[in-house]
Amino acid sequence: MSFPRSLWSRISVVCITALLATSSLLAQDSPVKRGRKYKPPPETSKITVLVTKKSNGKPIMNAAVIFNPFKDGKDIGNLEVKTDPDGKATIDIIPTGSLVRVQVIANGFATYAEDYQVDEPTREIAIAMLRPQEQVSSYMDNSGKESTRKAGVQEPVRPKPATDSKPAQQAKPGTTPPAQSSTSTAPQ
Repeated sequence: MSFPRSLWSRISVVCITALLATSSLLAQDSPVKRGRKYKPPPETSKITVLVTKKSNGKPIMNAAVIFNPFKDGKDIGNLEVKTDPDGKATIDIIPTGSLVRVQVIANGFATYAEDYQVDEPTREIAIAMLRPQEQVSSYMDNSGKESTRKAGVQEPVRPKPATDSKPAQQAKPGTTPPAQSSTSTAPQ
């Protein structure tokens, strides 16, 4: 028995739609769901750090403020933000309830670092930067004395050149010799 071609196409369309309808009904009732379950991101806090000079209270521009958050004993990573002309650095992706180590590095100032517990949605931190202080050390120098380096920017210790007597300058023809200083002693 032979069916016309159009009848076969109609039968195949009906069978395909019936299969699709049956599979969609089975999928809705199936207890096994595939894919990922949506997990909302953690609550975050906004932290604003104001960096100023301790001596006069003026803001420090372009200071590096480094945030290193820890949550449940795990290091989350670190983020660096530069301060604006008002001396402020703002970040709003630190998880609420984390311990944050804030480190500030600025040219001409001692490095600052401290830990802060961030439990509130917004936190403002004011940091006054100091000039470098003299380093406390238990080391001895080569002579057996305590180290005597002073605070601030240190120039390297360079040996002084030996002071030899300078050779007398020869006068060029047609010029007068330089005058001698008034401190020389003359015979009386």
